[in-house]
Amino acid sequence: MGPDSAADSERNTVIAVVQFAPHTDKQANLAELRGHAVAAARAGARVVVAPEYAMFGVARLDERVVAAAEPVDGPFVTGLGELASELGVHLVAGFAERLPDDRERVHNTVVAIGPDAAPAAVYRKVHLFDAFGFTESDIVAPGPVTEPAVFTADGIRIGLQTCYDLRFPESVRRIAVAGADVLALPAQWIPGPLKEDHWTTLLRARAIENTFYVAAADHAAPRGAGNSMIVDPMGIVVANLGDRTGIAAAPVSAARLRQVRTANPCLQLRRLPPE
Repeated sequence: MGPDSAADSERNTVIAVVQFAPHTDKQANLAELRGHAVAAARAGARVVVAPEYAMFGVARLDERVVAAAEPVDGPFVTGLGELASELGVHLVAGFAERLPDDRERVHNTVVAIGPDAAPAAVYRKVHLFDAFGFTESDIVAPGPVTEPAVFTADGIRIGLQTCYDLRFPESVRRIAVAGADVLALPAQWIPGPLKEDHWTTLLRARAIENTFYVAAADHAAPRGAGNSMIVDPMGIVVANLGDRTGIAAAPVSAARLRQVRTANPCLQLRRLPPE
C-alpha cells in the first residue's frame, strides 16, 4: 500500500489525543484514561491516543517500573481492550511490558487495541532516552528493529512510535514509506530548557517532511511538558491542549492528505543511492 492510501477513500476519521498525568496507581490511571476516552468518543473520535507509560508514571525510571510491569495480555491491556470494545474505537497507549527472561528491565511498549478488543499493532520503543541526564536503558530494553508497526482504522493507516523516537527522522520515514497517513506518538516528554520548543518543532517537522498527520499525546505537568497536539501534513497545528488535562480532537482528512501530497510529492521525489 503506497503513501496515498487514504486518498482511495473520501471518509474522514476523527482522532483524539489524551493528556493527563499518570502516577503509580494503575487502576486509577486506567479509570482516568477511561473518562478521557469516553469524552473523546463523544466528540466523534474513532482513534484515541494516550501517553507513553500511561499505565504507571514516575519522574525517573527505577525498580518500581519493573515491579509494575505487565505482559501484553495483562490486566492493563485487557482493560484497554474492554474500553476500546465498549466505545467502538481504536485505543493507543503506552505501558511497561514485562520481559519473560529479564527481571531487571522492561520493554517500553505501545499497543493499539481495536474495537474487537484485540491488539491491532504493538510497538516496542527502539530509541531509548539516554539523554539530557536520563538513562532509560538502565530499566528498559530496546525493542527490536522490525517492520513498522502500522494499523488501519476507517481506511486510514496509522503508524506507532514513542517519545524519543521523534528525534530520529529516518525511523519515522520508514513509517511513511510503509503507507501511513498518521503517526501516533505517545510520549512522556520531560520538561527542561528548550525541550518544549524541541517538541513542537520536531512534531511539525516530522509531519511536513512525511506529508502525514502527527497525533502526539504527552503527560501533563509535572512529569511531562504537555502540549499534546495534532499536526496536519503541512505542519499546521490543528489542535493543542497546552497545559490542560483532557482531550483534543481533529479530523484526519483524506482530501487534505491528497491535496498536500499532490502539491508536495516529496516521498515520490526522493533520490536514494543504489542498494
